[in-house]
Amino acid sequence: MYTQRKNHKNTGRNLTAAPKTKDAGQQRGDFSAVKPAKSAGSGQRVMAESGQRGARKSADDGTMRLNRYIAACGYCSRREADELIEQGDVTLNGKKAEAGDRVDLKSDTVKIGEKILRRIDRKTVVAYYKPVGVTCTDRDPHAERTLSESFKFPIRLTYAGRLDRDSEGLLLMTNDGDLIDSMMRSSNRHEKEYIVRVTKRMSDADIARLRSGVFLRELEVKTRPCEVQRLGDRTVKIVLTQGLNNQIRRMVKTVNNEVKKLKRVRVLTVSLGSMQPGQIRELRGEELESLYSAAGLHR
Repeated sequence: MYTQRKNHKNTGRNLTAAPKTKDAGQQRGDFSAVKPAKSAGSGQRVMAESGQRGARKSADDGTMRLNRYIAACGYCSRREADELIEQGDVTLNGKKAEAGDRVDLKSDTVKIGEKILRRIDRKTVVAYYKPVGVTCTDRDPHAERTLSESFKFPIRLTYAGRLDRDSEGLLLMTNDGDLIDSMMRSSNRHEKEYIVRVTKRMSDADIARLRSGVFLRELEVKTRPCEVQRLGDRTVKIVLTQGLNNQIRRMVKTVNNEVKKLKRVRVLTVSLGSMQPGQIRELRGEELESLYSAAGLHR
């Protein structure tokens, strides 16, 4: 048996319909939200307090909000789950699911396509050195090499914060939807560190501009202040607290330069270290605990 909520609007933000803003904290280049949708159903009605977040534990009646259930199965983040529900890709007990549905953890069956989802008991986080040329997607007919073809692990894991095809370095792969959701929220201001090689020397004035934030005309947003440190005539370290689409490449372009090589070397407390392209390292012990603590979560 499953339950649904009636006339309750999804709290995901519709970025495509929202007025344009110059507040970089509201922009997300690596992910998107979906349009609010009404849901109606039969059976038991579960009322929720206004503003209650899906990240909370399952309700006392043994149900869980559908988007969080999908994330808890390690399939994707809650925001991506909202998109799948909106697109009609999710069924609940054989019927098309709607935003706001709740899953009975003992008896309901959730499917995406033909795949039945089951909750993950053991949360796994893996550091992966993504090579240049790998596209962060499962399926793309135009991609020469996809992440699903390059990254192999015994259980299904999803990336938390993508890297573009021409960039390399640290990707965190996990089946913990709450961790993915926390890391993808721009408002959390989680740090990501990059080593960037450019085509010509950056002046002190260029570095100062990047530090204070630059206006990205294509996205109509000013970037947040960030750490920029010179490592060489044509190499800098940049630490971001947001994830706009191709952000560093766009930033460098505003100071009349171009990125030649971009490597992500740290995400929150996890560093790439001496890993080589294509290598995989599962996080354990103190390293794993430190990551969850930095993300504001408990294991």
